[in-house]
Amino acid sequence: MGLLSFMKEAGEKLLRAGQPKAQAGQTPGEQAASGGAPQPDLRAKEQELEQAIRDYIAVQQLPVDGVDIAYDSASATVTVSGSVPDQQAKEKILLCCGNVQGVAHVNDELQVVQTEAAPSQWYTVQSGDTLSRIAKQFYGDPNKYMLIFESNRPMLNDPDKIYPGQMLRIPNQASLH
Repeated sequence: MGLLSFMKEAGEKLLRAGQPKAQAGQTPGEQAASGGAPQPDLRAKEQELEQAIRDYIAVQQLPVDGVDIAYDSASATVTVSGSVPDQQAKEKILLCCGNVQGVAHVNDELQVVQTEAAPSQWYTVQSGDTLSRIAKQFYGDPNKYMLIFESNRPMLNDPDKIYPGQMLRIPNQASLH
């Protein structure tokens, strides 16, 4: 449980391009945070992003039944609550929620039904990173990059396609044996 931080500008673009912006080019959340009057349909836009995130999680073949998603545009925070079957599903759902453009934080209120696996570590991809370089850093062996790739599937489709600002799960070494 806790708050995970993500790069707001990085991530999947789940909503259509060209959606109306608030005054002076601000998003509704930025306008509300700066003290401007929010657009009347702000909650509708938040609900649209909540549904888009829920759909994105489902496309990744992760459990969405029993998972609630709430987005607060003023803080750019997704709160995810409910219960999931295991630690891996929890971590992948958190990544799905956070690796979305416009989301800066994910408030983790998920409960895990089976708590057998050790929690993973989190890593934010830096410019110039490769999965091999990250594997060497965490496991001392660059050839273990496929462990990281598989742990982040289906969000990752290709081990050579990661981007700066993307957050990855790094499985605990104890759970690899």
